[in-house]
Parts: sequence; C-alpha cells; structure tokens
Amino acid sequence: QVQLVESGGGLVQPGGSLRLSCAASGSIFRIGTMGWYRQVPGKQRALVAGITNAGTTNYADSVKGRFTIARDNAKNTVYFQMNSLKPEDTAVYYCNVNVATSRTSWSSYWGQGTQVTVSS
Repeated sequence: QVQLVESGGGLVQPGGSLRLSCAASGSIFRIGTMGWYRQVPGKQRALVAGITNAGTTNYADSVKGRFTIARDNAKNTVYFQMNSLKPEDTAVYYCNVNVATSRTSWSSYWGQGTQVTVSS
C-alpha cells in the first residue's frame, strides 16, 4: 500500500506565493513520474505540471514561468512552488505519483487534495 500526503495549500493574495509538498510512503520499490493536477467545481481535473524520474519537466501554458515543479528522490517527495499567483489559479490541487511496488507492478496514486485560494 502507498500513501501520499499533501501539505501547503491555503489563502493567498494575488501576486503571492505558495509551496505545495507531496510525500509518498509505504511499499515503494521505485517512483516514476510525479505531477500536480488541479480541479475547480464543474470541471475535470487537469494536469498543471509533471516531472519524470530523470528530472524532465512539463507545464501547462497557463503556469509557465510562474510555477516550478521539483522532486527529492531520497525523500520520495514532489514540490510545487507557485509564484505570481492569480485568482484563476484558485482550485483544489492534487499530486499524482506513479509507483512501482515491485519490478513489474506499477500503479498511479493520488494525494488527498489541498485547497489553494487566490483572493484579495
């Protein structure tokens, strides 16, 4: 079994910053791609950023230049630095981690979600 624990959401004014963290624990053989998604009411969950185990990153156009995804493989943790936040960034943010629990068994896991609200 694998657990993901997110932290770091909250209320911030426009132009402010937040840093999200997501730590994986449990029966982990290897961790693959890690990512952050966000969801607003009435819309599907959407990928915001991803990072491979080699460190290659990708971002949604709406956050390029403002958000940075990073990972600490020793800690099985993915981070999300969000700068220059805008009201339209308001959403529930979820981490997603692909985990191998053995050499051949891969599964995708989700964090519990953390609310980010950007408002004055």
